[in-house]
Amino acid sequence: MTKGKLIVIAGTNASGKSSLGVQMAARFGGEVISADSRQVFQRLDLGSGKITKEEMNGVPHHLIDVCRPGDFFSMADFQKLAYQAADDILARGKVPFLVGGTGLYVDNLIKGGEFAPTPSTGCREKLEERLQHEGLEALIEELRSIDPVALQKSQNNPRRIIRALEVWQETGETITAHNQRTAALPPRFDPLWIGVDYVNRQDLYDRIDLRVRLMVKDGLLDEIRQVLSSGIPEKATAMQAIGYKEFIDAMAGRATMEEAIAQVQQSSRRYAKRQLTWFKRNEKIHWLRRAPGQAAEEIFSAAFQLARNFDK
Repeated sequence: MTKGKLIVIAGTNASGKSSLGVQMAARFGGEVISADSRQVFQRLDLGSGKITKEEMNGVPHHLIDVCRPGDFFSMADFQKLAYQAADDILARGKVPFLVGGTGLYVDNLIKGGEFAPTPSTGCREKLEERLQHEGLEALIEELRSIDPVALQKSQNNPRRIIRALEVWQETGETITAHNQRTAALPPRFDPLWIGVDYVNRQDLYDRIDLRVRLMVKDGLLDEIRQVLSSGIPEKATAMQAIGYKEFIDAMAGRATMEEAIAQVQQSSRRYAKRQLTWFKRNEKIHWLRRAPGQAAEEIFSAAFQLARNFDK
């Protein structure tokens, strides 16, 4: 494949996209870039549905286990690391396979725009202190004089207001100007879009429900205990993800284990529905929907044919 070509395999949790990604990468001599906002965190394995070393089957995977559970990982962080991985894979004459279900990650990597970097100088902390002592109105007035467009879009959301102010203070460029400039950049990749789904939605939901029970059976509670005992707080962003916060509540006596399982199953099904809604807006995706009783090999054969035609 020529430089710049990249294959996207998108889908919901429990859709089989990770397995298909491994099969396709192995067949085309490629490497996988994970586009999953939870799998970037070390030690959060079972609850995030993270692919195992055995399941990777020797195919190199990138953007997995790149930060600690207590760290803040932004869209800008993902873009930086994913761009580096994709460029390196292409430079070595191999094929990047972007595999995942975090639509924001996938879309913004392909579009080629760049998120403003997250400052590391304590700027955000100072703005948060000002919010506590001076109130939101003081920050609103400051942003109004700097970037009224960003203020209008913020809808008085403190987090968005702080973000707009920190970008200005750190870079000297308003977040509105930054977004306009990067939106005009050409796409960095020529992608083939493949989507994985099921003909019957209930088949997907059944797989999700089963996966949750298997996570618990395989030791998810021990995984959570080990992470918390290492000093990671319950309220850390990573620990508030589906599959962790519910079981933390159960372990603290705020819910029963069966209630936690049922809640994770329901939240995971709802998340899958949101994932499908996001990806179905993309008319370029070639959807491969698995019918009842259909073998996974048939899905691979269809994906292989799409990729082979893409390579011509």
